[in-house]
Amino acid sequence: MQTLAMHISNGIINGPVAAVFGALALAALAFCVLRARADLDDRLAPMAGLVAAFIFAVQMLNFPIFTAGVSGHLLGGALAALLVGPWVGALCVAVVLVVQALVFGDGGVAMLGLNITNMALLGTAAAYLLIALLLRVLPRTRAGLAVTAFVSALVSVVVASQGFVLQYALGGTTDLGGNLAGLAGTMAVVHLLIGIGEGLITATTVLTVAKVRPDLVYALRSRRAVAPAVAVPVAGGVR
Repeated sequence: MQTLAMHISNGIINGPVAAVFGALALAALAFCVLRARADLDDRLAPMAGLVAAFIFAVQMLNFPIFTAGVSGHLLGGALAALLVGPWVGALCVAVVLVVQALVFGDGGVAMLGLNITNMALLGTAAAYLLIALLLRVLPRTRAGLAVTAFVSALVSVVVASQGFVLQYALGGTTDLGGNLAGLAGTMAVVHLLIGIGEGLITATTVLTVAKVRPDLVYALRSRRAVAPAVAVPVAGGVR
C-alpha cells in the first residue's frame, strides 16, 4: 500500500463493506445524539463548537514521522472525550471528518462511514474508557491529568488504526498475499509514533484549559464534590 493515512480514500475498501460500516456509523451517531442531549448545558454547548473548530484547525497541521517516512496529525478523539465527554466528543470528531471529506477531499466521501467508525467512534470510545480508568487510579493532580491525557490519546490512535486493519481484512481491494499481520504491525508502529505527538498536543491543551477553567473539562466534573446546603436549626427560632 502506498499510504498509511488514517483517512481512507475511495477504492481502498470495497463498496459492500463501506456501506455496512456507513450504516453502523449512522446508527452509532444517532445514539450519540440521544445521549448527548442529556449532557448539553450552557457550558458544554459552546465548548463543543470550540472543540470541533480546534480539532479541525489542528488537523491541518501535519508533523513528520521521520523513521516511518510518513506524517501524522491530531485525530482528536481523546481531546474531545476529555473536554466534552464521549457522546458529544464523537459527534465533534464526526463533524470534522464530514467537512474535511466534502470540502477538502481528505478521505473519500464513500468511505465516510469507515473513517467515522475508526476515528470518531473507536478512537473516542477507547480514549474515554482509559480516561475513566486512569482518573480513578492516578493522583488527582496536574501530573495525573497530563498522564491520563497522554496515554488515552496515544492508545486511541493505535486502536483507530487497527479498526482500519479489520475493515481491510473484510473488504480490502488489494491482495496482501496473506500478510494481514504485517499490515497490522506496520499500522500499529506508525500510529504509535503518531500517537506520541497526539498525546503531547492533547495533554498540553487539556492542562491549559484545566488551569484556567477546570469547570470546562468534562472529565473532571465527576471528581468535584459540591457540598449541599443544609438548613441548621437555631435555638430560639429562625433568624
